[in-house]
Amino acid sequence: NCLITGATGGLGREIAIEMAKKDCNLFLTSKEENLEELKSEIEKINNEISIEYHLTDLRMNDQIDSLVSNVRQKFSHIDILINCAGENHRKPISESTIEEYDSCMNLNVRAPFILSKEFSSDMVNNGWGRIVNIASSSAHNGFKNATIYCSSKHALLGLSRTLFAELKNQNVRTFCISPGSMKTRMAKEDEGLLAEHDYNTFMEPSEVAEFIT
Repeated sequence: NCLITGATGGLGREIAIEMAKKDCNLFLTSKEENLEELKSEIEKINNEISIEYHLTDLRMNDQIDSLVSNVRQKFSHIDILINCAGENHRKPISESTIEEYDSCMNLNVRAPFILSKEFSSDMVNNGWGRIVNIASSSAHNGFKNATIYCSSKHALLGLSRTLFAELKNQNVRTFCISPGSMKTRMAKEDEGLLAEHDYNTFMEPSEVAEFIT
């Protein structure tokens, strides 16, 4: 049983497809309303797995609680957690707001922490589990006009390293994947990124998904 956040995003969608090919039951979540469409698409690939979904804004406490409750109703446990949801803010620190900081940290770091805390207990109890956090090259480098985003991805890397150390002896592995720029909607909307780099050179999300799975 695999829970994927950010499932309707460029990379999340491709990961969901790859996991379906490997016969994983899927619980998909996103704050966008095209989850039903994604479910239908995946059912054409594999109609023998269970596919559930729940519309969730992971920046909101009550919605995370609702997601967890819904997952618990649908699946007895979660074996694989893939934290793919994320947001980007590209501004100099002088123009960045506390509201943007809170939003980004809540989605990029706090939500993975809460979900890892909740579902790692299933993995420990069952003696097997995998947690995959999708970070970025920004988890290892600092880039101008990306104070908030880089801070959040550095924090996600730190969370991942700590979870790995804490859970590895219980056969629960934590991976932090830090790809460079990909051909996603987030990249297309990042004017600063496109001003400095050629979109045509970006990685295909499907290739990154194949590597992850």
